[in-house]
Amino acid sequence: MHADGPVLTAEVVLPCVDLGATLAFFCERLRFRVDAIHPADDPKVAVVSGHGLRIRLVRGGSGAPGVLRLACHAPLTVGNGARELVAPNGTRIELTEASPQLVVPDAAQTFVVSRTSDPNAWIDGRAGMRYRDLIPGRQGGRFIASHIRIEEGGPVADYVHFHRVRVQLIYCMRGSVRVVYEDQGPPFVMSAGDCVLQPPLIRHRVLECSPKLEVIEVTCPAEHETLADHDLALPTERLAPTRAFAGQQFVHHRAATAVWQPAMPGFEVRDLGIGRASAGVAGARVLRRLATAPTAQPRAHDGEFAFFCVLRGSLTLHAEGNGTHRLTAGDACVVPAGVTYTLSDTAADLELLDVSLPAAPHLS
Repeated sequence: MHADGPVLTAEVVLPCVDLGATLAFFCERLRFRVDAIHPADDPKVAVVSGHGLRIRLVRGGSGAPGVLRLACHAPLTVGNGARELVAPNGTRIELTEASPQLVVPDAAQTFVVSRTSDPNAWIDGRAGMRYRDLIPGRQGGRFIASHIRIEEGGPVADYVHFHRVRVQLIYCMRGSVRVVYEDQGPPFVMSAGDCVLQPPLIRHRVLECSPKLEVIEVTCPAEHETLADHDLALPTERLAPTRAFAGQQFVHHRAATAVWQPAMPGFEVRDLGIGRASAGVAGARVLRRLATAPTAQPRAHDGEFAFFCVLRGSLTLHAEGNGTHRLTAGDACVVPAGVTYTLSDTAADLELLDVSLPAAPHLS
C-alpha cells in the first residue's frame, strides 16, 4: 500500500533472548535508532528504525533470527574489516556495496542458431512481456539477446526503471511502442524498423504498445539488474539530448527518415547510430539485398560478438565446422571470432540485423 492507504507502517519482527545486548548492537554498531520500547520497568519489546527499515525486537519471541542485507558505501569500514556480522540474537548482517562494480564475464564464444519455430522457446517475463532467448548459453554470461513480444495492445504495466549494463539496444521488429526516456523530451513512438540505444542507468518507461509488438533486445552482460526509480517522474522537465550516461548517449534511430548506403556487393545498409552513441562499444545496422543477387563470399571477424537476426526473407548460412543452416524471418545466430562463414541463397526481400562488439561491422 502507498503511504495514504490503510497500512501505515511495516515491521520485520526478530526474536532475541538478551534484548539489551541486541538493542545495543543495532543502535551502536549499525546506527539504528529507538522508536519505541516497553514496558519501561522490564522491556520486552523494542522497535528500531534506520536505513529504510523498521525492526521489532521481541524478547522471548519465536521464529528464525533472519538475515539483513545492508548496502554500504564502505562495507569493510562498517564491518571493521568483515563482510558479515552476527547480532547477539543470531541475526546475520550481510554488508554489500551500495554501488557495486558491473561484472562482465569473460567471453566464451560459441556458434549459436536460434529458431523462431521452437514452440517451447517463449517464457513469461516482467510487465506482461513474453521472452525468447536468442542466445542459449549466453556466451559465458557476457551477452543476452531477447526476442520480446506483447500480444495485447494498450497500456503496458511498466514503471520508471533503469538497468546496470555495459551496453543495451532495442530494435522494433513489428508494431509500435510508446516510450519515454530521462532528459529526452516527451514520450515518443518507436515504429517497426526503429532502434534505440539505452545508455547505462538512463531512466525510462514503456507506456503503451500496438497489438503483437515484437522487439529485439541485445544487452551486455547477460545477467544485469533492473532497478525501479519511484522518485523520478517522466518526462523530466530538463531536456538534455546530448547528456552522457556512463560515457554513452541516448539515440533514437528512425527508419522512416533513414538513408540507405552501399555496403558489400549486392547489399545496402542503414546504420542505426549505435556506434557513435556508444562511443564505439557496440555497432548495429540493417542490411537489405539489392535487386542483383550477391555472390557468397567467405568472411570472418575478430571481434568479441557477432550477432545476426533475420528480419525479413531468408538466407543460407554456412559456418566452417558448424554446418549449413537455412535461416528464415525471426531466426538468429552468433558466429564466433575466427570462424569462416558465408551467406548465400538470399531471398529477394532479405533484411538482416547485424549487431557487433566492438562497433566495427562484420559484414563489409
